[in-house]
Amino acid sequence: MRMRNRMQLALALLWLAGFCSPLLSHAPNRLLSGQGLYLPALPGAFWLIVPALPLLLSPWLPASRRTHGLLALCAALLANGLLWLAGGEAARLGGGDPDSLARTAFGPGFWLLQLAACLQLAESLRGLALNSPARALAICAASIPALALLAYGQLDALALLREFHNDPDAFRQALLRHLQLVGLSVLPAALLGAALGLAAFRRPRAEAWLFPLLNTLQTIPSLALFALLIAPLAWLGRLWPQSGIAGVGLAPAVTALTLYSLLPMTHGTLAALRQVPAAARDSARGIGMSPWQTFRRVELPLALPVFIAGLRVTTVQAVGLAAVAALIGAGGFGAILFQGLSASAPDQVLLGVLPIVLLTLCCDAAFKLLASRLEPVPR
Repeated sequence: MRMRNRMQLALALLWLAGFCSPLLSHAPNRLLSGQGLYLPALPGAFWLIVPALPLLLSPWLPASRRTHGLLALCAALLANGLLWLAGGEAARLGGGDPDSLARTAFGPGFWLLQLAACLQLAESLRGLALNSPARALAICAASIPALALLAYGQLDALALLREFHNDPDAFRQALLRHLQLVGLSVLPAALLGAALGLAAFRRPRAEAWLFPLLNTLQTIPSLALFALLIAPLAWLGRLWPQSGIAGVGLAPAVTALTLYSLLPMTHGTLAALRQVPAAARDSARGIGMSPWQTFRRVELPLALPVFIAGLRVTTVQAVGLAAVAALIGAGGFGAILFQGLSASAPDQVLLGVLPIVLLTLCCDAAFKLLASRLEPVPR
């Protein structure tokens, strides 16, 4: 049988590596290393052979819409089946005791298989050539079983969920603070970056000194920039005690994140304006439009999709960098992450890392969908 798709061969090898690695890890408490539990030894694992077989044979299947649809369905079934199996096995090993010290955590095999499922779903949706709304709908449909398992408490015995239930209020506060850090830094960076990008476009001389300055800011390590802002902001806080400005906490975190966001936002604005066709500007001037009218009615609509792409990069960067702000008392998911590191608790680290990854993916998908809706329709 002839191999038809090398990408599918790489995915099949990833599936095989996941099946050969421990799916779960069971430990007597949250600090000790666990014993690996392999997929074939788990009750109910036999039924996962049904969606696994097409995925392992995918390199030799014909490339057609039917095949892509089958592989997407199998990837979703296997990913959700593994989650259901992990939740059931954790409940069985815990004996139904919510106060038990034993921990059943995800093993390397689980993460490899979930990664393979995500890559396979993305590859299959690309092969199906769906538009952005249909692709988003397919991803949401594939996530519904996992959300149902989570909502009905079928995963509560897993170590990750037990860490969450230890202090759910702290998790909610971390979510709100993380969103606050991102929002308060991206909004001023978008406004200031758009103004700087427009200035660099209108006056090429400004570009000669603007981007070297922004590049220099970008090369400063994040923790070093946070530390450099402590002294001047503490001094401002002493001058205006009622302002709420302090050397640690929200103020230096938002300031540093805003400074880091200026380069991608300014560069995105400049690239958006440069890709506007010169013929469109000439036509606008030819019919008597003023410079402001040309900008508002011609340049801005044509530049908006690329500008949104720059805003997407800025937001995704801010979501990740906001985790480091916890080191200066700004909170967010970074606080949970660093608490887990200091306590040598891997599941608490994951409780801080996974929401950051999910927030990044959600922001990326939302801006991509928005940019696709703003793209001009060819006639």
